[in-house]
Amino acid sequence: MEPLTDLNNMYFFAKVVDHGGFTAAATALGLQTSMLSRRVSALELELGVRLLNRNSRRVSLTDAGRLFHQHCVALVEEVRAAKTAIDQTLASPQGVVRISCPLGVLQMGVSAILTQYLVDNPSVRIMLDATNRRVDVIEEGLDIALRVRLPPLEDSELTMLPLLTSHRILVASPALLAQHATLADLNDLAHLPTLAMANTNDKYQWHFLTPQHVAFTHQPRLATDDLETLRDAALRGVGVAQLPLSLVQDDLKLGSLVQVLPEWPSPSGSLHALFPSRRGMVPAVRSVLDALLAGFNE
Repeated sequence: MEPLTDLNNMYFFAKVVDHGGFTAAATALGLQTSMLSRRVSALELELGVRLLNRNSRRVSLTDAGRLFHQHCVALVEEVRAAKTAIDQTLASPQGVVRISCPLGVLQMGVSAILTQYLVDNPSVRIMLDATNRRVDVIEEGLDIALRVRLPPLEDSELTMLPLLTSHRILVASPALLAQHATLADLNDLAHLPTLAMANTNDKYQWHFLTPQHVAFTHQPRLATDDLETLRDAALRGVGVAQLPLSLVQDDLKLGSLVQVLPEWPSPSGSLHALFPSRRGMVPAVRSVLDALLAGFNE
């Protein structure tokens, strides 16, 4: 592929024509007349055609120069329009923001925050990928990816903004607990069916913080990466689940779920927003992040 003609030379040529000569154009542009003349001569040499007829007092367009000038003027207007579009984008939130979010996290408040954001920012569009798969932010061209992460947090080249501490508790339905003796410790828990978040290695463990870190290994009746499905299964008495407190707090108030082994606390996770970089971030993306941060810290 041949390299493009120097666009600055095309711009200088158009200005010489618009101002009727090199001296007037140089004055308007704040450049030396000799430099401007060299740039236009270089353009003619590159194109292999004379664009201007010159004499001591004025310049005039050749037929080729007249045709070329029309395209140069159109190019200058396109550049100006592109600059205006960027200026408008940077002036206020507008345009498209592409977000990925796990299904269960949407139900933890993200859905309400984003819909209210759209009400408050009518010039912004949100393309939301509600998925539980682990997305590639850079490869898929995402602006923001929301993830619930458990310690220790893995290294990432992405910028990470903590939004919410996610406290997890063991819960079960009263009907399920009525079928078993009082639960006193993890040994008793081993006799109950369990539910778990799916993973790739088929090793299912719950971790607890007692005077020392304890891992409880189990084989769940249901494993899925959808938090809402786990909650529904727990409500129906299928098994004991370890779920975010924010997801089940209403169920606890209603008594449809009961906390199991509250004296065995689980490590807290955290909801993070991941994005490529703060550098060059447009107002729409920045304001969505601000809305998420404010929404989880009201």
